[in-house]
Amino acid sequence: MSDTVAAGAAPTDGGKQPRSVRVVLLALMIAMMLAMLDNMIIGTAMPTIVGELGGLEHLSWVVTAYTLATAASTPVWGKIGDMYGRKGSFITSIVIFLIGSALSGMAQDMGQLIAFRAVQGLGAGGLMVGVMAIIGDLIPPRERGKYQGMMAAVMALAMIGGPLVGGTITDNWGWRWAFYINLPLGVIALAAIGVVLHLPRKRSQSGIDYLGVALLTVGITAIVLVTTWGGTEYAWTSTRIMELIALGVASLVGFVFWQTRAAEPVVPLHIFRSRNFTLMSLIGFIVGFVMFGATLFLPLYQQSVQGASATNSGLLLLPMLGAMLVTSMVAGRVTTSTGRYKVFPVVGSALLIVGLYLLSTMDTGTSRLTSGVFMAVVGLGMGCLMQITMLVAQNSVELKDMGVASSTTTLFRTLGSSFGVAVMGALFNHRVQDVMAERAGALGSKVTEQSAQLDAASLAKLPEAAREAYQHAVSSGTHGAFLLGAAVAVLSLAAAVFVREVPLKGAGPQREDTPVATPEPV
Repeated sequence: MSDTVAAGAAPTDGGKQPRSVRVVLLALMIAMMLAMLDNMIIGTAMPTIVGELGGLEHLSWVVTAYTLATAASTPVWGKIGDMYGRKGSFITSIVIFLIGSALSGMAQDMGQLIAFRAVQGLGAGGLMVGVMAIIGDLIPPRERGKYQGMMAAVMALAMIGGPLVGGTITDNWGWRWAFYINLPLGVIALAAIGVVLHLPRKRSQSGIDYLGVALLTVGITAIVLVTTWGGTEYAWTSTRIMELIALGVASLVGFVFWQTRAAEPVVPLHIFRSRNFTLMSLIGFIVGFVMFGATLFLPLYQQSVQGASATNSGLLLLPMLGAMLVTSMVAGRVTTSTGRYKVFPVVGSALLIVGLYLLSTMDTGTSRLTSGVFMAVVGLGMGCLMQITMLVAQNSVELKDMGVASSTTTLFRTLGSSFGVAVMGALFNHRVQDVMAERAGALGSKVTEQSAQLDAASLAKLPEAAREAYQHAVSSGTHGAFLLGAAVAVLSLAAAVFVREVPLKGAGPQREDTPVATPEPV
């Protein structure tokens, strides 16, 4: 057997993939883990980083710089892979990510760390897209669900283990190793991809659409900054937020207009003629909206109301993330064996609505067992949706557009997470401050005037009456946030109902000019 694997490699031995394909898939899992783990680990290490480097006022930019760079570069990486070859663009993104990691570990002040985190984010955008697009190249659609389910499982493991790994590394080796740990893992992924993976080299006759890249980058940056700063750094009605909204809208309108005229558009608009692709982009946005909102407010509820420690609150998310992991694997295998997939977006959206509604009923007397069951329902729903959206999106376009399909779907999920955190956060903060003012009067307003989210130390210093008022306020805030999430998830169910179940192609090599599936018109 050859020691390299080519695009469209067919399973052998009754559906078992060749050993070389399995090596590449392991490398892709490592790359996915790198991209997912990074923010989880850094979040735990941030107090130590600030203690050494100072610059507390710039703390949020350590995360924002990474998020901005990832979101803005995602569609560009997808297009570069389509134009010039997937392997080269993926290896380049890994190298950039590792350079950013090494530089971040060597940062001497907060300004350097923010700049180097942006470099890391540029590479991370290519990691996420590259993993999904290479799977799309290597694995026929009928087999793809199983492997994308495995990638969803890796994402769930990263969300579970990230805070624990971050805390362990910071406590025992120092915060710089939270970045350096990426280097040996990245080198392993690079070696496996470089030696084993073989994909056709491409050379586009058209150059990169620099104007399109610029317009899209400005538009995405404005959107992320609005969702990051709105209600925190600046009031939602402030001049700065209004300027950013105007800039974002103008840039994106200009981008769409230019894409109809560009010789090699960054995001070819014809992919949205497929009903399934458009619906999957919408569902992906909603999954991002709900998932990151849930993972933000559930630990806050568990710490403030149920009395869990910071570490335990992460472990208490296991019912949701474990259910998501198992369901992703099952959904992928069922799709592979039957070739049918529409049931998963429909059932997943319904479970998401039910689970979020159940979470909205939690109050100060809800037990950890009860909240765990509610979280598991949400996890089951997300597991049905996580990678099926990517599979159907890829199945709805031609092979030559695999990269932009993967990157566009990923971008919608990223933007959904930004909006989810912002909108659910604004609702949560408003409700907490109202309830604190009602229950604790002037003291309550003073307690939450800086932030509606108190850490454990601040909470412990409050008088008993104020602490009880805050627990009721957090319960009320999470009620509103999760109820909003349930309402948004109804849109996902409506979209899932209209999905057309286009048969997935079976195993076997596919020519570069062969469509993965006949695109369905809107």
